[in-house]
Amino acid sequence: MDFLKIFLRGIALAPSVIQSVEGLYGAKTGEQKREAAIAIVGSAIGVVDAANSKTIVDPAKFTAALGIIVDGVVACLNASIWHTV
Repeated sequence: MDFLKIFLRGIALAPSVIQSVEGLYGAKTGEQKREAAIAIVGSAIGVVDAANSKTIVDPAKFTAALGIIVDGVVACLNASIWHTV
C-alpha cells in the first residue's frame, strides 16, 4: 500500500489512540502518555518497516514530528468539550 495512505490512516487514529491512552494510563505522567501514544500511532503507520525499506529516511525526525502531531491533537482535545466530559 502507498505509504502516504498508511500515514494518513495512522494520523486519523491519533484522537482515539490519545483518548484510549488517557484511559489506560490516567495515573501516569503526561510524558509517559505522550510516548505511549507516539508508539501506538508509530506502530499503526509501520515506522520501523518504513524506515527499514527507506520509505522513511530519517526515523528520528519522523518520530519527533509524530510527537508534534500528538501534542497538537492533545491541545485540540483539551480545548474542546471532550476535556470537560
